[in-house]
Amino acid sequence: MHAFPIPVVALGPGSQQEDEALDYLPMPHDMHTYRAPILPEPEEVKDRAEARVWLGRLLQAVRDWQARQQTVSLDMSGLGEADRLLIDQVLGEGEVGVQVVGEGGTLTIQESVFAGIWRLRGRDNEGYPYADRVEVGDVPAAVRIRRGLSSPVALPLNPGVVNAQALLTEIAEQVARPSADSHVINLSLLPFTPEDGAWLDQCLGRGQVTFLSRGYGNCRITATGIARVWWVQFFNSQDALILNTLEITDVPEVARAAPEDLADSAERLKEVLEWIS
Repeated sequence: MHAFPIPVVALGPGSQQEDEALDYLPMPHDMHTYRAPILPEPEEVKDRAEARVWLGRLLQAVRDWQARQQTVSLDMSGLGEADRLLIDQVLGEGEVGVQVVGEGGTLTIQESVFAGIWRLRGRDNEGYPYADRVEVGDVPAAVRIRRGLSSPVALPLNPGVVNAQALLTEIAEQVARPSADSHVINLSLLPFTPEDGAWLDQCLGRGQVTFLSRGYGNCRITATGIARVWWVQFFNSQDALILNTLEITDVPEVARAAPEDLADSAERLKEVLEWIS
């Protein structure tokens, strides 16, 4: 695994043996791990003219996308089943999965093997589909929507809380400055007890957005119940917590696809389309 640019001290939740496990930002379910796409042979897609046209539009959208531009959406609901299956086969499944859970249903998002190209499927609470599209951008549009309370509310302190109360004050000050740069609180470098973690988790609450990125280890990014406050955690290949941070920002930088990634995706998607044309 690549070394982190800052030293990591084994403190905080996950770093020490505990008699009882905490229900602490649980791993999101129903998210996919990376799978390399198996491309169809050109003769298998010669009759899929609609899919090829749609993929051409996708390629143009990726080429045109610029940093800080809004996400571009391409609807798939009007395509036939065979065309949708072909497009899904070409896109494959990358390392990043996202869930956005709202009152009306759940939006499941999977980054394709082309960074910055996101496959979205939504189902309402009755199980009926309400979204079937692909988005191009650094993050899906649903992730950018600000959700949650405008400031945290302190609950009565629990026994064993050491630093969490001071951290909550720092978070409240940063949330009150929405135009400021991203602010990161590295919990791994602080005295931070399991009781601190549990109390802070209760005060911040849980939001509607969860990222899970699987690479050499796992990166889990969870929106708290406070707008612009994210819990960002890195785990090694044994699923042990090695870096634990809170980030006050619109969307954590680690969750975004870089402009260079999208430029590379445009080149690789172009090669794929040339193969199947």
